Amino acid sequence: MSAAPTPQIDGPRLLASLQALGQIGALPGGGVNRLALSDADGLGRDWMVARMRALGLRVEIDAIGNVFGHLAGVEDGPPVMMGSHIDTVRTGGLYDGNYGVLAALEVLATLLKAGLRTRRPLALAVFTNEEGARFQPDMMGSLVYVGGLPLQEALATRDADGLTVLAELQRIGYQGPQPVGMPVADSYVELHIEQGPVLEREGVQIGVVEGVQGISWTEFTLQGQSNHAGTTPMALRHDAALVAGQVAVHARELARSMGGRQLATVGALQLSPNLVNVIAQKAVFTVDLRNTDSAALAKAEAELHAFAGRAAQAEGVRLSARALARFEPVDFDAQLVELVAQQAQALGCSHMRMPSGAGHDAQMLARVCPSAMIFVPSVGGLSHNVREHTEPEDLLRGAQLLLQVALARANRSS
Repeated sequence: MSAAPTPQIDGPRLLASLQALGQIGALPGGGVNRLALSDADGLGRDWMVARMRALGLRVEIDAIGNVFGHLAGVEDGPPVMMGSHIDTVRTGGLYDGNYGVLAALEVLATLLKAGLRTRRPLALAVFTNEEGARFQPDMMGSLVYVGGLPLQEALATRDADGLTVLAELQRIGYQGPQPVGMPVADSYVELHIEQGPVLEREGVQIGVVEGVQGISWTEFTLQGQSNHAGTTPMALRHDAALVAGQVAVHARELARSMGGRQLATVGALQLSPNLVNVIAQKAVFTVDLRNTDSAALAKAEAELHAFAGRAAQAEGVRLSARALARFEPVDFDAQLVELVAQQAQALGCSHMRMPSGAGHDAQMLARVCPSAMIFVPSVGGLSHNVREHTEPEDLLRGAQLLLQVALARANRSS
């Protein structure tokens, strides 16, 4: 007897869901602003939970606000988990995180409509504060889930206005009763837009993600002396802005000289008093370093800090540094990565193995269970941008692949 055909994702329903969720926190000129634990995030969570319950999923919420929707299998046991996040940066698009969550919801809806039950249970996860745009570190919910960040430390984290994660979770009604770390997952598969230009440039439909590069975020503070821009000789200045600029240029040159997959970005810079005719007394700025190689990342960190110290000393400026986030590179489970590649081949999709340049919840889940990711192309490589876009056929292709990977993983014999 031949096997029953694999059910097909409902493409119009998935695309409509992406548009509907995108209306929650929608920006006037396009895009989405749904910062973690904001009012918009609360409404987005309400919308997701309502969709889960409408399908008959059992919904659980843990103490850091992670939301899980459960679909029972023929057998009990740890679920094969899919998901991502629905929080965004201030000028986000429709797809970052949201696509992985809604595609996973569509997988469950498709199986329910087809009357199919997998051997193992399936689960959909919506993780709290993946972006880190409001509360640091990023990937907070998944990091707490895997035991990498103590719950109480995460709950005490404050945003720029002094509001805590705990207070904001409680305000929007999403500090749940379930202990963190539950449910224990059999495995985790995350579907995501690439957020980069590689797949589009290479003309490849699917990225089989082998791992995530390491990430180092540092906030530097420089304390100089404000003075008159017209009366203070250059040799007598203690200019915090100058040193900030020197470090920013050095970070770029450092990445260029190291080559390979070393990246460096100065993403935030604040000057004080920030006046056109006053030497900057204070500069606060961030440096984001990334590399797939742990030793190379550590080398970049050491060289950057050493240069910043020398530049500050030369200008007579005080330097302090604060680590905002630090994650080692992660290799995904080889068997699960191979399963993604096999299923992509079975679908007739062109595919390539690649690392992820961005951080994702999957890199946290990899600490506790076999994990892997699927990428689909991003038009123009744009993400964290209101013009973020992925073509509908790529969105549907990725969701169908996620369904087939989930089926194969949940129905395996051992």
